[in-house]
Amino acid sequence: MTAPTPHPSTEGLTPYPVGLLLAGRRVVVVGGGQVAQRRLPALIASGADVQLISPTTTPAVQAMADAGELTWHERRYQDGDLADTWYALVATDDPAVNTAVSAEAELRRVFCARSDDASAATAWTPASGRDGGATVAVLTGDPRHSAALRNAIVDGLRDGSLAARQYRERTPGVALVGGGPGDPDLITVRGRRLLADADVVVADRLAPRELLAELPPHVEVIDASKIPYGRYMAQEAINHTLVEHAKAGKFVVRLKGGDPYVFGRGGEELLACVEAGIPVTVVPGISSSISVPAAVGIPVTHRGMTHEFTVISGHVGPDERSLTNWDALAQMTGTLVLLMAVDKIGAIAARLIAAGRAGDTPVAVVQEGTTAAQRRVDATLATVADRVAAEGIKPPAVIVIGDVVNVLGG
Repeated sequence: MTAPTPHPSTEGLTPYPVGLLLAGRRVVVVGGGQVAQRRLPALIASGADVQLISPTTTPAVQAMADAGELTWHERRYQDGDLADTWYALVATDDPAVNTAVSAEAELRRVFCARSDDASAATAWTPASGRDGGATVAVLTGDPRHSAALRNAIVDGLRDGSLAARQYRERTPGVALVGGGPGDPDLITVRGRRLLADADVVVADRLAPRELLAELPPHVEVIDASKIPYGRYMAQEAINHTLVEHAKAGKFVVRLKGGDPYVFGRGGEELLACVEAGIPVTVVPGISSSISVPAAVGIPVTHRGMTHEFTVISGHVGPDERSLTNWDALAQMTGTLVLLMAVDKIGAIAARLIAAGRAGDTPVAVVQEGTTAAQRRVDATLATVADRVAAEGIKPPAVIVIGDVVNVLGG
């Protein structure tokens, strides 16, 4: 895509847009600074044989070299470095070097992009982005304008606001999508894109509700909520729903809160679809076990304080059929994160204290984390049950136990 508002130095220059297939072909990058750091990942992803020439690099560029993703020649540019080269990128802060590389490129008929002077280059690097199998590339002659246009187009494709999305061919199957902790902006880019492609959405109670409001009217939304000690859709019925709609030729998104595989029964749904011969895509989500504490200023790990954190389902209490070794947890010094534990917190706290965890261990209870209704209640292991009852805490809530609760003062 080109636009009619070039940078003054490129006024009157009209680029010919083309996509270069560089896999296995020699590409020379001169300069190992911030510009190269931004440009190298796309060149590496293209499969190019990337030769980097620079006496120094940023740490990130050096890591690419150390990983074998490119070959780093730790020296200054020399005449002849562009021999057998298909494409060159000049990204140094030395105008004399940039001019010399451009001159050799012109002599050898190698297209050359320059970070310092687009008007002196024979190739421009577009502002590019990807959505699914599509690459969007924008050339204006002004990098800032190109980037702004690129962002608008890619964002529109990803959130489904561009009409072009309706022409994408849908393949029948199921996507298990983690919707994140509640804030609709915390779903992954891929999850949002697949949601925009859905014919059927089977949604959990904890999936971000605002995302459902964005769906086109033809999308069928099936409520698969499980309300604690209330109405719910049986897991077997959910499995059957996913399989039957996919068999009918529909693309089905199973939208869950958090991550599909963190106490979300995603494994059961995956097995049901695989056994029925249904193709499945799994999109990880941001788990509430780390994101909800973060939303209220609690890091689940902190240098010098804890070297581990453990995530536990509190759906089954310690005196029931729990598979958790509560006595071992009590002996650990790290952070404990409890999910689905609001009504069991009294029994859990008592068991941890009885097994050796100090009663004055800090505890934070975060209800409706990352949403507009978010609230935090602080207590200790000895007082948390009474505090939860007094404050009327209801699910969903995440409970954090450990010294990290007070990192920012509690």
